[in-house]
Amino acid sequence: QVQLVESGGGLVQAGDSLRLSCAASGRTLSSATMAWFRQAPAKEREFVAAITGRLTTYYGDSVKGRFAISRDNTKNTVYLQIHSLRPEDTAMYYCAVTTGVFVYMESNYNYWGQGTQVTVSS
Repeated sequence: QVQLVESGGGLVQAGDSLRLSCAASGRTLSSATMAWFRQAPAKEREFVAAITGRLTTYYGDSVKGRFAISRDNTKNTVYLQIHSLRPEDTAMYYCAVTTGVFVYMESNYNYWGQGTQVTVSS
């Protein structure tokens, strides 16, 4: 069983930067794909970014150029660096893990964290 714990969220101002972390425990995930999704109030959860075991990265269209995903396999941790935050980035950010290949598909992910809230004020 895998446990995922996100951290790093908070209340920030538009234009600020933030780094989210997701620490995994329970098994080594160096070959798995780790990802971030987010869900804003009254909206469906959307794909943000993913990084494979080979360090290939994928991004949602709305975050390309501002978000950067990375991982440290020695710490079993994935990060999401966010720059130039906007009010529309306000959401609960979730970490997820899959051993599958369809990185954009929410249903493909086997394990989920509880989320960390990011709130961006204008």
